[in-house]
Amino acid sequence: MTFVLIVITAVVAGWSLVAGRLEGWHVRAPMVLVLAGGVTGVFSHSQIAGALNSEIALRVVEVILAVLLFVDATELPGGRLFGRDPGSAARALLVALPLSLILTVVLGAWLLPGLPLVVLLLIACIIVPTDFAPAELLVRDRRIPEKVRSVLNVESGYNDGIVSPLFLFAVILAGSKSQARTPMEALATAVPFAVKALAVGALLGALVAWLMNLADRAYWMTEQSRRTLVLIAPLLTYTTTVAVDGNGFVAAFVCGIAFRYVRQAPVRRHGAQAPAASDFQLIEDTNSMMTMVMWFFFGNAVVLALSEGIDWPVFLLCVAALTILRILPIALAFLGSRFSWRERLMVGVLGPRGTTSIVFGLLAFNALPLGSFADTALDAMTLAVLGSVLLHGGGSMALARLLAPPPSSSPAADSAGPPLTKPPHSRADAGRERA
Repeated sequence: MTFVLIVITAVVAGWSLVAGRLEGWHVRAPMVLVLAGGVTGVFSHSQIAGALNSEIALRVVEVILAVLLFVDATELPGGRLFGRDPGSAARALLVALPLSLILTVVLGAWLLPGLPLVVLLLIACIIVPTDFAPAELLVRDRRIPEKVRSVLNVESGYNDGIVSPLFLFAVILAGSKSQARTPMEALATAVPFAVKALAVGALLGALVAWLMNLADRAYWMTEQSRRTLVLIAPLLTYTTTVAVDGNGFVAAFVCGIAFRYVRQAPVRRHGAQAPAASDFQLIEDTNSMMTMVMWFFFGNAVVLALSEGIDWPVFLLCVAALTILRILPIALAFLGSRFSWRERLMVGVLGPRGTTSIVFGLLAFNALPLGSFADTALDAMTLAVLGSVLLHGGGSMALARLLAPPPSSSPAADSAGPPLTKPPHSRADAGRERA
């Protein structure tokens, strides 16, 4: 473990020194950490499975997911639950996402007839949700229409929060390492978990934001204390919810939504409102650091999966999940919308997998009994994310050029000014909107 910590810290330090130069070559932190994790895994192959399937790894993964869900829930601007274009976002989240999950389970049942449906549901929850960590440059590319980037941003921010209750239900139904349950027993456990999560998350998110508003108006807080409290909010919510036998992940996500809608921009001494973006700087930096650690351990998982051989049905299922099982549901969900067929194809193709899939995959690997089920879940996560890194990370610019509409067909984009230097839904933009 000491050796692993030395490698992680050294690699992150080295990446930090040359991050600007590497980004100019379209090399992002996830790629660097995956490579480092892979190289390290080659020299510590016999210890990988034990490290990934340990109690410490499980707790670390749970905390990372709680913070990730909170950050995702607070990042969406526009003053609406589903961003600036709620109708299109709802099509992606409430129609296309369930369709993708169902089709993945159906195809998995055909390709992997030996797996129970509940394990296939777990795998679908792992490989279907999107995340822009491996392809962040996509949401900055002005060749992609703004409404497409907006839908992708909202979908990436919300789909993990929507899938997590279903994931927990599948974990309970599949059983821990000691006991499996019937669907009704799993539902009887999952529903109270979710209800408690909704109540605790909404209460603590609104309460923390309200207390911050009061403290700001009384000038009791400092910039540092605000940032610290924002970081503490998801951790407090997660631990409190788990203590009362609730779903801490759902609670952290709901906490972020409630916090976002109650929190007001801090007030400076001279009466003007200060941007709230700085409140989130610490939690975003912490989340970024924890995400890098997850990508390192993903590199370990790649070595473990590839060394034991590729299960071709799992490989085909992951390829389908990255392509047709996403493109077809998006095309169906956007029938009758304002999106052209090219834009629908862009939404379908530009759906990278990242940290969410890694976290869900490691949680499933820890929760399932050791053996073929746990190994298959880990292999599916590894192949889906690795394929996404190659397709959406290394090939993201080629995809953008290939799918971008002709200049004459996107006058709005041509007249929108110079290229963006940050995502259209960046925290700075959100702070200006709140102010």
